[in-house]
Amino acid sequence: MKAAVLRQIGQPLQIEDVRIGKPGPHEVLVRTAAAGVCHSDLHFIEGSYPYPLPVVLGHESSGVVEQVGSEVRTVKPGDHVVTCLSAFCGHCNHCLTGRMSLCVSPETRRDDDAEPRLASTTGGLNQFLNLSSFAEQMLIHEHACTPIRKDMPLDVAALLGCAVTTGVGAVIHTSRVRPGETVAVLGCGGVGLAAVNGAAIAGAGRIIAIDRQASKLELARSFGATDVINASEGDVVQQVRELTGGGVEHSFEAIGLKATTEQAFAMLARGGVANVIGMIPVGTKIELDGYEFLGEKRIQGSFMGSNRFPVDLPRFVDFYMQGKLHLDQMISRRIKLDQVNEAFEELKRGELARSVILFDA
Repeated sequence: MKAAVLRQIGQPLQIEDVRIGKPGPHEVLVRTAAAGVCHSDLHFIEGSYPYPLPVVLGHESSGVVEQVGSEVRTVKPGDHVVTCLSAFCGHCNHCLTGRMSLCVSPETRRDDDAEPRLASTTGGLNQFLNLSSFAEQMLIHEHACTPIRKDMPLDVAALLGCAVTTGVGAVIHTSRVRPGETVAVLGCGGVGLAAVNGAAIAGAGRIIAIDRQASKLELARSFGATDVINASEGDVVQQVRELTGGGVEHSFEAIGLKATTEQAFAMLARGGVANVIGMIPVGTKIELDGYEFLGEKRIQGSFMGSNRFPVDLPRFVDFYMQGKLHLDQMISRRIKLDQVNEAFEELKRGELARSVILFDA
């Protein structure tokens, strides 16, 4: 099969012929239909986050099940599925207490001495975040995907696997936004737009979208933003405080920068919570005014929207089919696998919300 392989930090992905194994007892072979090009992949290409090389990247995807292992009970051949990088074992402490997204059990991966799921002519390849979806097929643990209704278009369904789960989940699970509350979202890429959309679905009374790109701010309005702020025009924190009369109850940092993380905390009202969704480069230190904690302000991380994806994803599909979740507007381009490096260059320039690779294109 064809796959996009990262062999050296800072270099373009190489389209190569890759061998894929057969499903083990709890594994599923999926024919990839679509894969989103996410900024998280770019962090690993640029070396902001380390990962063993060579590796087949990609982690936001949808497809059709082709084969299943002898012990698989959650999906069957022919099922349409959405993948999720937070594969879970189902019986560790995190799983049993309802925090499946935090599961790090090695059971979802093959043992180090086992045959690798992916290999090239020169040896084994690393699988990226349990998935490696920049490839025509994926061999994954059964708890790294969930079936969805077949009338859901698979190209937009791919976005549910990361951007939507991360953004909407941060709103409804991590921060638990309630009707009428105030929200600010810093960064209107795919994840930020999903957070705006999630806040609208949750019934937030004021949703402030913040970005430097006017086109993205206009897009945010269509996702449910009641107000927009161009970050290149004045003090963002001051503008948020003026709009809300003192600050927001929930802020969501969806960029991954020190400055915007500090802004997310500074724009809170008393008792507010700042949620860090963006991937801040390893080793970065955040500076906060200690006095602000006397107002019971909080800052917390959100990993993959604190998801329970076997429950969440079918519900998100229903939201899309009902017109509540605006996935079509999130896709800027539909491309082929060999255009993946172009998509990353566009992502660096901050011009697009999401490019999606179609494997039948």
